[in-house]
Amino acid sequence: MKKDLYDLGEIPPLGHVPRRMHAATIRPERYGEPAQAYDFEVIDVPAIGPHQVLVHVMAAGVNYNGVWTSFAKPVDMIAMRRKRGEKEEFHVGGSEGSGVVWAVGAEVKSVRVGDAVMISPVRWDEHAEDIRMGVDPVASTTGRVWGYEDNYGAFAQFSVVEDYQCFRKPKNLSFEAAACVIVSFATAYRQLRGWHPHVVRPNDPVLIWGGAGGLGTAAIQLVREYGGIPIAVVSSAEKAEFCKRLGAKGVINRRDFDHWGRLPEVGTPAFDRWLTGARSFGKAFWDALGERRNPYIVFEHSGQDTLPTSIFVCDNRGMVVTCGGTSGYNCDVDVRLLWMRQKRFQGSHFASTREVAEVIHMLGSGRLDPCHARTYPFQEVGEAHQLMYENQHPPGNLSLLVNAPREGLTELTV
Repeated sequence: MKKDLYDLGEIPPLGHVPRRMHAATIRPERYGEPAQAYDFEVIDVPAIGPHQVLVHVMAAGVNYNGVWTSFAKPVDMIAMRRKRGEKEEFHVGGSEGSGVVWAVGAEVKSVRVGDAVMISPVRWDEHAEDIRMGVDPVASTTGRVWGYEDNYGAFAQFSVVEDYQCFRKPKNLSFEAAACVIVSFATAYRQLRGWHPHVVRPNDPVLIWGGAGGLGTAAIQLVREYGGIPIAVVSSAEKAEFCKRLGAKGVINRRDFDHWGRLPEVGTPAFDRWLTGARSFGKAFWDALGERRNPYIVFEHSGQDTLPTSIFVCDNRGMVVTCGGTSGYNCDVDVRLLWMRQKRFQGSHFASTREVAEVIHMLGSGRLDPCHARTYPFQEVGEAHQLMYENQHPPGNLSLLVNAPREGLTELTV
């Protein structure tokens, strides 16, 4: 019998869209640490437009967007959307996920009801002037992140996405593994392969911060896959061994150093102490590599604490490429190193549609391990993000089982 609301894990008849759904929400009165910010409520299932797809979410990925949203920092996303004229006073997060197509708009041709899909997080206005003038859509001024800047992400039974966000799920990936790989792997792919001429090549040394996290595990494998030499930075012996098993030639434990933070004033005793620490870190990179060469590419995303060191150790004419700032956004650069050593400092944001497709193909062919570390019950969405916030989560990628009846499913039989 068709119903207006189904329990979590209860699968409606294929194509039947109920009126209401369960969702994990954040509201302004709960802003704070993730464990307190998330709660569950029943809300309306959103309607779809002619080019949109309604996905019955099987699993969702856990990433730092869910941490930032819970604190409303650096941006209060609910307040931002209210300024745009949107009415909801709640936020449904989740910027990556997997599921089954449950309904499609009248103009959708790329997927059909019943298809198992992975969902890419960035959306844009396909009619935007900059896109029509040839800009990569992911760099459009209209670009927004689903489940972060936009509402109704993967932390609900159903989500509305644009048709171009849907990619067919490879049959070798479970729903929970497929739900937590696009953000990290596609972002890492663009960082390492998207900024010519600074693309990883055979025998290129590459320094990878946060080697045991989602981005780091992707970067290690991609550097290895393209013949480079990955050197990972970690915070424990356990994580060091994990990175070596993935293919890192060497590791550096960041806890062996204490010069992290913003760059002191040049010419002061504090700067001299920082310089001693940065040089020691550079020597640790040589030791891990086994030869006296500096990294051609530095794979950054930690920001304020590490960027001065990244710029310092990067090879002449090399590149520091960053996609985030988990330790802070006020980053200092000794600009002498940029102009005199001709180093490049490059920002990178997610990936193009083509790059996403290439990464999914590599995952589907078994060339890349999704490094799926753990699946949490959907009811533990707050606790999972709290572990990430405290850096207590296991190495690899994390997911939440939303509607999939059990772990290990690669297809849904309805």
